[in-house]
Amino acid sequence: MRLDPVGRLLKLPAALTGRVRVTRAIPIRMRDGVILRADHYGPALDAEVPTVMVRTPYGRGAPVSLLCRAVAQRGFNVFIQSCRGTSDSGGTFEPLLQEREDGLDSLDWLRCQPWYDGRLLTYGPSYVGFVQWALAAEAGDELKAMATIVTASDFGPPTYAGGAFSLDTVLTWSALLDAQRGRRLDNVVELLRGQPRLQRGLARVPMAEADRVTTGNEIEYFQRWLAEADPTSPYWTERGHAHRLPNVTAPVLMIGGWYDIFLPWQLADYAALRAAGQQPYLTIGPWHHGSAGLFQQSAAEAVAWFRAHTGGPETIRERPVRVHVGGADGWHELSDWPPPKSQPQQWYAGPSATLSEKPAAEGETLASFVYDPKDPTPAVGGPRLVGKIAGRRDNRALEARPDVLTFTSAPLAEHLDIVGPIHAEVFVRATLPHFDVFVRLCEVDEQGRSWNICDGLARTTDHRDAADPIRVELWPAAHRFATGRRIRLQISGGAHPRFSRNPGTGAPLGHEVELRPVRQEILGGTSITLPSAP
Repeated sequence: MRLDPVGRLLKLPAALTGRVRVTRAIPIRMRDGVILRADHYGPALDAEVPTVMVRTPYGRGAPVSLLCRAVAQRGFNVFIQSCRGTSDSGGTFEPLLQEREDGLDSLDWLRCQPWYDGRLLTYGPSYVGFVQWALAAEAGDELKAMATIVTASDFGPPTYAGGAFSLDTVLTWSALLDAQRGRRLDNVVELLRGQPRLQRGLARVPMAEADRVTTGNEIEYFQRWLAEADPTSPYWTERGHAHRLPNVTAPVLMIGGWYDIFLPWQLADYAALRAAGQQPYLTIGPWHHGSAGLFQQSAAEAVAWFRAHTGGPETIRERPVRVHVGGADGWHELSDWPPPKSQPQQWYAGPSATLSEKPAAEGETLASFVYDPKDPTPAVGGPRLVGKIAGRRDNRALEARPDVLTFTSAPLAEHLDIVGPIHAEVFVRATLPHFDVFVRLCEVDEQGRSWNICDGLARTTDHRDAADPIRVELWPAAHRFATGRRIRLQISGGAHPRFSRNPGTGAPLGHEVELRPVRQEILGGTSITLPSAP
């Protein structure tokens, strides 16, 4: 048998064969006549084997081709297809719109192939996970299992996270897709220079010009996404698949990361499946969207998941939810998400930048800052699309800015474990009715370093009454605050370019011509609710 470095690297089960037959650039006609191209990796086995379908807009070359070969060696057909308008597939790529029809048409083609035995499996992260949801409800009993990784069934809500626009995610992704169509040398030079065109685009005012600055061309879907700022609009409903989840009957494996851009919406999909009577399996690790550890873990778990649901020797773990606990650097298995026995614990911002379980006087001014959209508060770490700027970071330089407030507890007398959803209520008196509130939970270590655990943002459109708290939904978390460490609540007016800057005028997205500073006073009663684990 041939050497199997990819399988060993990904910790896959032992290969069943060393030989794989590869057929490339297979033409497949869609219902409107457009030809999509696909590759087939067939194991050299004298047996009927199930088929793993992967539909992707990112091309079919390395490293995904190496993964396809390794999976085929484990006793699967692997069918990988380039989405419409990407790589060598025909048509025009309009994100999200035609994945359902193209996926179902490709399944019809599979049914006519002599090597397809009627057992379908789907796999993939991010957009490659979204296309799984596009066909899942209508694939019928043929769909034996799904492995959805750092993704969601509907990309509308993540695009407008907290009511702002997820500028960094959308524009960076647009630049990635545009680069795939350009000359490789030009792309390498741009990357080595630190992507200056993308950085200029992220900083551009008004935001409607960001695509042209970044790529040299207007991107139709980028402009449309600025205009369609309501994720419940018919535009997004037509392109999303959350409403199809109750009709999905295949076993679903979900793998996410605490610092992933899609985590809250992936968990919403989990909740929708549970409400429909299904039992998806969920793994959440210490990963961001592009973590190498995520790639390794998801491949190993997916292969085991697929084999367990197609007659293989693997068994499924007893408890359906498995989460990594930061700080303790270990894994915890749960019966459900959110954990049914977690207890809410409220921590209050207080005078002199303190944080305690005792509330301050309501209406008392605790601290204030000025958010200036001409010099927006920067994003540091957290859920970002690009791995080198994502994840856990030391926040001390950020917290030294005058537009960032911190409230910090005394050193903990004993460790505190938190597992579950997190939210904050912030009482604000502001000089303008249009502003953002960004809240971050951090752990301060013995050296005074402030490490971000989770965060979230809420955009206000007409906030005039300081007696009404602004609720900020943070990313969920599982973390142990060790004895002697401190809990920190960080509050600011933004995290640019992860979230688009708030111009302070109420102007529609993309039309930020005038930029107005806003002074925010944080008042007593401001708190963060932590789900302490029993």
